[in-house]
Amino acid sequence: MSTSQKKSIRKLTTEEIFNRQPNLAQVKKLQRLPLFALIENIRSMYNVGSIFRTSDAINLSELYLSGFTAKPPRKEIDKTALGATESVPWEYTKDPVQLIDRLKKEQVEIVVVEHTNKSVNYAEISYNFPVCFIFGNEVEGVSDDIVIRADKVVELPMLGIKHSLNVAVAYGIIMYDAFNKYRETTGYSA
Repeated sequence: MSTSQKKSIRKLTTEEIFNRQPNLAQVKKLQRLPLFALIENIRSMYNVGSIFRTSDAINLSELYLSGFTAKPPRKEIDKTALGATESVPWEYTKDPVQLIDRLKKEQVEIVVVEHTNKSVNYAEISYNFPVCFIFGNEVEGVSDDIVIRADKVVELPMLGIKHSLNVAVAYGIIMYDAFNKYRETTGYSA
């Protein structure tokens, strides 16, 4: 980048940023992408709020909350969601296995994000859209009765001493990767 090009770069004002984004009524009319997510037994409401915010950013079709995952309205969720609980379609399901069985009947590919003996690096896999990604508890991960129902299992490579990232961070990486793969596959432009 030349010096003259660098001088022409400027940070957008808050007003400019807000003006280029759709409002809540417009978002509710947008066609949703064929991306779904199920979060199981997420204990931190701040993680739940962050997951809602990422879901809004990628125009997720639906977010499913299950197990003891907290549901809106909760101030702890709202603190990190910043209004995304209003823009993201969501539902709570007590029985995630029943939901997965229903999604499979609807031809939705089930992708579990977990360390297993069959996990593949998330960057090295393709998806058959529509697809539902499943993320589990911050300590225990995805429960075994869900893992065995997966069509695919992906993981994020970890090069340090820790075996995983924060679930909301992992959610952001996986979901944006899926969004980009959808764009590459279909020519969708945002």
